[in-house]
Amino acid sequence: MESLLSLSFDYLSSFDSGKIRKGLRQLEGLLAQICLSRPAPSTAAEKRRSKIGPGSKEQIPKELSSLKDDPAFREFFKLQEGFEWNVAIRLIACLERLLGKGSNGQNDLLIVSTLDLLHGILTLHPPSRSLFAREIYMNLLLDLLDPCNCPAIQSSTLLTLVTALLEQPRNTRTFEILDGLLTVTSLFKSRGTSREVKMKVLEFLYFYLMPEVPLAFNNPVGGAPSTAIGLLARSPSKKTSAYVGGRSVHYNARAANGGGGEDGDCGTKTTEEKQAFLGRYLSNVEDLVEDLRESAPFGAALN
Repeated sequence: MESLLSLSFDYLSSFDSGKIRKGLRQLEGLLAQICLSRPAPSTAAEKRRSKIGPGSKEQIPKELSSLKDDPAFREFFKLQEGFEWNVAIRLIACLERLLGKGSNGQNDLLIVSTLDLLHGILTLHPPSRSLFAREIYMNLLLDLLDPCNCPAIQSSTLLTLVTALLEQPRNTRTFEILDGLLTVTSLFKSRGTSREVKMKVLEFLYFYLMPEVPLAFNNPVGGAPSTAIGLLARSPSKKTSAYVGGRSVHYNARAANGGGGEDGDCGTKTTEEKQAFLGRYLSNVEDLVEDLRESAPFGAALN
């Protein structure tokens, strides 16, 4: 698995679109082997066909809860705990390069594919979400929501953003500090935004308004519990400046390693607190909250 990841990372670090596409496909194939299973043939005829054409039988997704018992997933999860084999950090670096190449059809497709893979990795390896407590990485997602980007990129970014914030109050505080709500609500209000993207924004706002529950990282493969992994351990202790995607950002290591929020507090927020905060940028937020209470779109009713 290490050799396959190493080869994929080499391709992803290239500036050549063909090599990047190949690296993404290799990672996608690896994740498919981990996440998909082929139904066992039930008849003699199906057994013969499976031997002749092993790809003829449609694969089905495995249950996420069952992956912890899968040897391939356990090996993959272990590799993600260190910087060298972490897929999320490589995909983020690839996004930075692709964003710097400008907008064209081929490049846009690569950005969407990279975002889709990043969304999958953040689902499979929740500790990697801690990367987005850093302003420099959160800014990258916000830059991808720029109105100049195509609707497919905006939609994929919103989905990835949900996964990055899921059960991560610290990341949500970073998102708020960087005026993420202003970015999202401005996209929603813009006449140039497609209807599909506006629906995605609305879904994101429903998600944002949910009360926060921090995720306790339980390592399914044993050993020491995973926290923000060693990826954040390299953060500087003093403030440093960075320039990302046209945004001048001021990165504070304290915000990534324990600080955050308006008063330096990365604690959780209630729906009422979020409603008041979102109300700075959007009117009729109480209607969203009321709809959230009645419909419970995420399977849990609000109190």
